[in-house]
Amino acid sequence: MKGLKKDLRPKQHKQRILSEFGKHISKGQIKFLKAGHLDFFETKRRGAFFEDVSTGKRYLDGFSSAGCFNVGRGNPEIIKELCAAAIQSDMGSAGLLSKQKVQFAQKLVGVCPGDLKRVVFAGSGADAVEGALKLAIGASGREKVISMLKAYHGHSGFSLSANGKDYYKELFEPLMPSFDFVPFGDLEAFRKAADKNTAAVILEPIQGEGGIHVASDEYLWGLRKICDDLGIILIFDEIQTGFGRTGKLWACEHSGVIPDIMVLAKSIGGGVYPNGAVVYRDIPVLQNFVEKHPRFHFSFGGGTDIGCRVSSKVLDYIVENRLWENAEKMGGIIREGLLKLQKENPAIILEVRGRGMMLGLEYKHDFMGMLMAECLSRKGMFAAYSGNAPQVMRFQIPLTITEGEAKEVLDVVQAALKLMKLYFILLIPLSRLPLSRRLVNDPKVLIFANNLLRRFGL
Repeated sequence: MKGLKKDLRPKQHKQRILSEFGKHISKGQIKFLKAGHLDFFETKRRGAFFEDVSTGKRYLDGFSSAGCFNVGRGNPEIIKELCAAAIQSDMGSAGLLSKQKVQFAQKLVGVCPGDLKRVVFAGSGADAVEGALKLAIGASGREKVISMLKAYHGHSGFSLSANGKDYYKELFEPLMPSFDFVPFGDLEAFRKAADKNTAAVILEPIQGEGGIHVASDEYLWGLRKICDDLGIILIFDEIQTGFGRTGKLWACEHSGVIPDIMVLAKSIGGGVYPNGAVVYRDIPVLQNFVEKHPRFHFSFGGGTDIGCRVSSKVLDYIVENRLWENAEKMGGIIREGLLKLQKENPAIILEVRGRGMMLGLEYKHDFMGMLMAECLSRKGMFAAYSGNAPQVMRFQIPLTITEGEAKEVLDVVQAALKLMKLYFILLIPLSRLPLSRRLVNDPKVLIFANNLLRRFGL
C-alpha cells in the first residue's frame, strides 16, 4: 500500500492501515468493528483459525464469512487448484463455451437432489437470487413474489427487495414492486397471501441473518403442495445452508422437499474465488423459458473458467471427505455443549437452535448480541450476531473442525459468558427501565459507548 512503511511495528502498522481505510473507504465501518473488538487483520488463515497480524493472537473463526469457508480457511488443495487454473488460463470470455463450465455444471447437478439438473451461472449470492427471481417471473408470466419476514437475500435490485427487514431497504425505497412478506413458518399466512398472480415464493430452509430459524418438514411440504396447486415456483435460497453446512449436502434433504429453483454461492468458491449458481428443475415451464431467452440473466464474474475449476475442486473435496457428516457430528457436540451452558446461564441464554454446523444462541436482551461478540473476541473467537435479530449469535464454523477444536469452541463460549456477566452489573438494572432499555438495545448507542471504552484501553 502506498505510504505504508514496511519497517513500522505491528501496532503502528495497524493504526496506519486504519487511518487509510477510514480515509478511502469508511470511518463508520472502523467504529463498528472497534466496538466489538473486531478490528483485527487476518493472517495465517488455516482450517478454523486465523491470527491477528498486529498482535499475533490466534482466533477461532466462528462466522466463516456467513458460510464461505465450509472447506476451511486457506484450504491447500483448493489453493493449489486456483494457482493451477490461473497459470493455465484466465477467466475466459463471458458467454463463450468452455470445458470448465461444462465439467462444473455436470458435477453440480450430479449431487443436487431430484431433477435439479440445469444451471445458470452467477457472480455472487445476490446475483444468483436476482437470476432465480427473474427466471420465476419470466417463466410464469406473473408479477407477485412472496418472501419471509426477517429473510436475507442480498443487497441489490430483486434480492434487496426480497429482504424481510426494513433495516436494509428503507434508505433505498421504492424498490421492486409486488413483493409480499409473510411470517417464516406460518403456512396459513402463506396460503392467504398466495394466489394465481404469484410467480414465486423464496425462502431459506434455515434463516441465517434472521436468527437461525429452522423450517419444519411439515411447513416445507405444505409450501410444496400449495405451490403445486397454484402453479407457484418454489425457490430455496441455500447460499448459507448448502454444501454440507446443516449436516446434509443440502438443507432441503432433511425434509425431502425439492424446490423448483435452488440458489447457491458463498462456499461454492472455497473461500478463494467467488462464484454462484442458479440450479433449476428440468421441467417445461422453466426449461422452455431459458431456451427462448438464454441470456435472460448474464454475469461476467460468475461461471468463469477459473471459478468453475475452483468450484469443481470444492465439490470434489466436500464429497470425498463427506464434510456434511463431520458437520453433523461436530455440530452435535457443539449443540450439546451450548445446551449445557444454557442450563447454567438461564438469565442470559434464551434458546439454542439450528442444524449441523449452523447454530444460533439467542440471548434474553437485544444488547447481548453485540456484547457477546466483543466478549468472544476478547477470549479468542470471531463471531457475528444476526443482522435481522441482534440478540442471536450465529455460529457457522468451518466444517473441517476436529473434535478437539469443537471442544475449544465451547471453552471459548463459556469464558465469554463469564466475562459478559461483568457487564450485567450495570446493564441489567438499566434494561428494566423503559427509557434506558431503549438506549442499551440501540446498536448506535452501544457502538458509541464501546468505542469510548476502547479509547481508555478497556
